[in-house]
Amino acid sequence: MPRQETLTLISHDLCPYVQRAAIALKEKRISFERVDVDLANKPDWFKAISPLGKTPVLKVGDTPIFESAVILEYLEETGPHPLHPRDPLRRAEHRGWIEFGSSILNDIWALYSAKDETTFAAKRQVLTDKFGRIEARLVHAPYFEGDPFSLVDAAYGPIFRYFDVFDEIDDFGILTTAAKTRVWRAELARRESVVAAVKSDYADRLRRFLKARNSHLSTLM
Repeated sequence: MPRQETLTLISHDLCPYVQRAAIALKEKRISFERVDVDLANKPDWFKAISPLGKTPVLKVGDTPIFESAVILEYLEETGPHPLHPRDPLRRAEHRGWIEFGSSILNDIWALYSAKDETTFAAKRQVLTDKFGRIEARLVHAPYFEGDPFSLVDAAYGPIFRYFDVFDEIDDFGILTTAAKTRVWRAELARRESVVAAVKSDYADRLRRFLKARNSHLSTLM
């Protein structure tokens, strides 16, 4: 990566996809600036560099890169300390599990947006089943592939962060039978890059966000 280029991560304080990029940057020991935007009131300069109106956007000098998967691949291609496996087949498998993680984030959105108990229960079962698939894939602690830390870990750290708040509301049983997944979650929660990917008041911000959803979950809070 050209060291003369300034990297700026355009962020939203609750966005899990931003966290992926922040974790990867930290793991690669790449210096960057971080600028938060209000997605409910997007500034014109942000609209100009984010065609989809979403975070994250990584500005490399004056060039914006949007979409988290693209940002991760750019950092992997240009930065030090690779986080993907060297073997092409394993690398492709890891990319697949990162996409699986994106589908889990969609399911988490559906869970906390569910308006009634029946829909909530159905979404909870979808998540339970998906984590069952992950449980079957995990073999070694502490991380997805045992050791070292990979981009899959960077993708799942923000996923498990939701459960830190969910667990305060109730035990929804999503990870009850996923013992290896719970170990993985605990290891990621201690990882410096994962911790540093959000502000210290992240949990309070997420609680306020969930409470305001007018959903079944918000009635339990």
